[in-house]
Amino acid sequence: MATPFFSIVTPVYDPAPRDLQATVDSVLAQTFTDWEWIVVDDASPNPEVLAVLRSAAQAEPRIRVRERDSNGHIVRASNDALERATGEWVVLLDHDDLLEATALERVAEAIAGSPGVGYVYTDEDKIGPDGTLTGEFRKPEWSPERLRHQMYLGHLSALRHDLVRRVGGFRAGFDGSQDHDLALRVTELGDPVVHVPEVLYHWRIVPGSTAGDTTAKDYASEAGLRAVRDHLDRVGRAQDRVEMARIAHTYRTIRHLDPRTLVSVVIPTRGAHGLAWGVERCFVLDAVLSLLAHTDHGLLEIVVVYDSDTPDDVLSSLRETCGEALVLVEYARPFNFSEKCNLGYVRASGDVVVFLNDDVEIQSESFLEQLCAPLEEPGVGMTGARLTFSDGTIQHAGHSYYADQFVHTLHGALDEDPGPFGALVVDREVSGLTAACVALRREVIDEGGGFWTFLPPNFNDVDLSYKVRSTGRRLVWLADVHATHFESRTRVSTVHEWEHRAILERWGTPEHDLYLPGV
Repeated sequence: MATPFFSIVTPVYDPAPRDLQATVDSVLAQTFTDWEWIVVDDASPNPEVLAVLRSAAQAEPRIRVRERDSNGHIVRASNDALERATGEWVVLLDHDDLLEATALERVAEAIAGSPGVGYVYTDEDKIGPDGTLTGEFRKPEWSPERLRHQMYLGHLSALRHDLVRRVGGFRAGFDGSQDHDLALRVTELGDPVVHVPEVLYHWRIVPGSTAGDTTAKDYASEAGLRAVRDHLDRVGRAQDRVEMARIAHTYRTIRHLDPRTLVSVVIPTRGAHGLAWGVERCFVLDAVLSLLAHTDHGLLEIVVVYDSDTPDDVLSSLRETCGEALVLVEYARPFNFSEKCNLGYVRASGDVVVFLNDDVEIQSESFLEQLCAPLEEPGVGMTGARLTFSDGTIQHAGHSYYADQFVHTLHGALDEDPGPFGALVVDREVSGLTAACVALRREVIDEGGGFWTFLPPNFNDVDLSYKVRSTGRRLVWLADVHATHFESRTRVSTVHEWEHRAILERWGTPEHDLYLPGV
């Protein structure tokens, strides 16, 4: 197989000459030699910048410098570089950052091992003024939901040149988020995206850069917002809205659920009462009341699978609250959460089915709409909510699978904590979701066979997550779809070794988590 030829493209505007020289040195140090470097100086006011570039081009014929007479900003300068690029692959490099010596070699190996790949990205970190490396970002595997809400691909990015041409290169008006806009448009074409899990790029921290200050360059956040808005229009989600999320350069989507979709909410319960936030409550009744108070969706069915000893007054209150939307299903066997969920599903009529624990209280508006709407998109198999304990700490932000362990991601973090690299702020793919609150389309449940009844209390949601992923569908955790989970108030759960062993025997031992490898 022929090795790729890389066109490294770099727009340059007034970097510190010393830092620019370090960038030059990092390119010249590459162990992979089939490259050209197209450098466009965008009328830098410091003459030392051009001196560095001219000297580099004179010494190395693979370096080609274009000198602009006037400043056109980063998009125009980047497109100038693209026009002069001759390689099959375009590699994006900023004017003061550094490549590891093996960066191009590792990207070339990824391309050789992935026929048809269209985009390759690597892990990165930051380099301070004194050369200290910090902020290592171990990135997830290809995560289109996260890319929609955050430009996580970043550095180092290599894009197949024919795809870049197909989408028209960088777009005017997106300066500051031009890479995010380009990544969205190129990856929409559907060619495989490959992650190289090595830190091969060092992003320099300089005053006013987003490497050192995520609030810098507000114009870039605005451009990113427009890029995501345009992306939603292109992929058929024009009815959805996009807003800034709570940290810079991240975004949130407010989704529209087709009003013709019948949603069935399956709630297993034994009608327990208990204290939460200092108040005696009937958990299942309060769960239903909070659900109805936080949704406007008209086609709704509430399927309550109740133990035979559930108090009659609880059932009467549910009938009064839900009216004709209620379906009551009696369960007269020893406790088996999986079996109760499956029984509820059999009695449900919905196009989309939500499994919801009875010990939750819904907090966010349009809860069901936001939980279920992502399932309208191709490739999304299951969605899950942000769950917090009654003390405001994170109970569930997805499952993470490491070695032979299955844990809740960032369990116990403060609810206001953005998480590492914004992981608690953005919607994103995850390895698993808790069955305390998940939504699936009917055909996905049918295809997977529902919950594994061999596992009565524990790991049944781990198994369900594996089933959905095995179909090639994605699991999406939704950062702004929020409920409080009074976990263990209605039952005490003990994990047994045989349950753990059953999952490992059924699915194998996970070596690392796909979507939060650095946590």
